[in-house]
Amino acid sequence: MIKNILITGCKGQLGNEMQLQSKLPENVSYNYFFTDVEELDITDEQAINAFVDEHEIDCIVNCAAYTNVDKSESNVELCHLLNSVAPGYLAKAIARRKGTIIQVSTDYVFDGTAHVPYQEDEPTCPCSVYGSTKLEGEQQVMAACPQAVIIRTAWLYSRFGGNFVKTMMRLGKERESLNVVFDQIGTPTYARDLAAAISAIIRHGIVPGIYHFSNEGVTSWYDFTCAIHRIAGIDSCKVLPIHTAEYPTPATRPHYSVLDKTKIKNTYGISISHWEPSLAQCISELLAEG
Repeated sequence: MIKNILITGCKGQLGNEMQLQSKLPENVSYNYFFTDVEELDITDEQAINAFVDEHEIDCIVNCAAYTNVDKSESNVELCHLLNSVAPGYLAKAIARRKGTIIQVSTDYVFDGTAHVPYQEDEPTCPCSVYGSTKLEGEQQVMAACPQAVIIRTAWLYSRFGGNFVKTMMRLGKERESLNVVFDQIGTPTYARDLAAAISAIIRHGIVPGIYHFSNEGVTSWYDFTCAIHRIAGIDSCKVLPIHTAEYPTPATRPHYSVLDKTKIKNTYGISISHWEPSLAQCISELLAEG
């Protein structure tokens, strides 16, 4: 029975949303320990073991990661340490207590050459350092802990930290026009919806395996930007569609990374909202904050 839950990366987008989840009535029976690097360095195996034992942790939700996709290409060692090695340390520590770990992963484990939504058991083929290290992190966790859940997500945003939604809102107010790629297809994910899904999984009881979670629907970065501006009431900036080749980046990104969510919905009875209402909720809060 899960009682004590460790949330790593608590200052990030998902970690902040997990903090909000912990205050909801349905989750108050759990004891949460929220840590970031100041409280717990997840690259320090001894520190992890000591923390997990001292606080009698039953479940770890690893929200910590090196997530700058382009900088990963020139920071391979650090990216590998945070995305591959550290999750393995966490998984080994919780496995010693016969506990469970929920490891958050990414659509970047796929190469993006598919034309139908990716299911969990399809072959992985990452085409970036970020994707490769996150895939290795999955493998380390699954090998170390029998009670492990991997949740692959995509295009994460929230009102916390830096993300695409906040950047497009800012640039929309600063510029007369924006060039945004239209040939990369996926699904945005509101971090609050992912945090709610993780909380539901914990309440339901862990069923080990790999799962996919994003909001419902499909869009491109160009159409996503147009929706962001429309919902935010930004009409002074013209959004122009461009090809990926016209906007070269250090890291290669999957052209198609829509995730099939059938498994997580059927296993845990989770209902998933379409990306547009979730985006509207997030933007409403951002506008209220000023």
